Amino acid sequence: MKGRLITRAFLVAAAFVTFFPLYWILITSFKTQLDIVVNPTYLPWVDFMPTLEGWRWLLTEARADVIRAITNSLIVSGGSAVIATMLGAAAGYGLTRFQYRWRFWRNEDIAFWFISQRMLPPVAIVLAFLLMFRWLSLLDTQVGLTIAYTGFAIPFTVWIMRDAFAQVPLELEESAGVDGASAAGVFFRISLPLALPGVVGSMLFAFVFAWNEYLFALMLTFQEATTVPLLLASRITSFGTHWDQLSALTLTNLIPAAILGIMLERFLIRNRTEGSLK
Repeated sequence: MKGRLITRAFLVAAAFVTFFPLYWILITSFKTQLDIVVNPTYLPWVDFMPTLEGWRWLLTEARADVIRAITNSLIVSGGSAVIATMLGAAAGYGLTRFQYRWRFWRNEDIAFWFISQRMLPPVAIVLAFLLMFRWLSLLDTQVGLTIAYTGFAIPFTVWIMRDAFAQVPLELEESAGVDGASAAGVFFRISLPLALPGVVGSMLFAFVFAWNEYLFALMLTFQEATTVPLLLASRITSFGTHWDQLSALTLTNLIPAAILGIMLERFLIRNRTEGSLK
């Protein structure tokens, strides 16, 4: 009984730590600048009277900028997530099903090479991307930003998909081959569906990474391809921080990633259920 109470208390504390920042952002989006800077207030209609000033700015003055930033973020994040997951699945499958040998390189060395590409901090290579994209006329374009984010996500998607395919029994693929399935058929009909949790995890990871990335968006875009993180940063100026506008925009920024996570989770649960019934 005591252990159960301790567990529940820990879960309640963890939930509070997790959700209180979201609650604070939510109520801040309905405050005036005066309510925000004078004293901390926690309960609407008790400590302060809610206002729609922050949301009115979001839906009127900044509407065009918000729509453009969200559209750019969706295209860039979605595109890089799909491409990185596809390439990661191909590389991960190859590293688990085939033995490569080139001089002293083996499968483990190749896998380590992929992940070693993320050892350098992004700030160390952003200048190289800037010069290369200027030469290729890819600055301030959705294509350029998608390429950059895809390259950064591939090392992680390769490792995620490599572990996912390692869990797929080799006997199933051999049985499909005996039944006459081609190598492509084995991959798309047997291995890839069984590695679906890895696919979902890879896509979600790559999407969230690109959605929240700031440095490359700052250096490689100027106006046409700006993303939501840049719009968020624009609310912090030398004249002060517009906390109500920043909070309203932050909540808007959370919605697409939350919807994607819920959809992918339900899709994964449904496919697991169908697989168990079969």
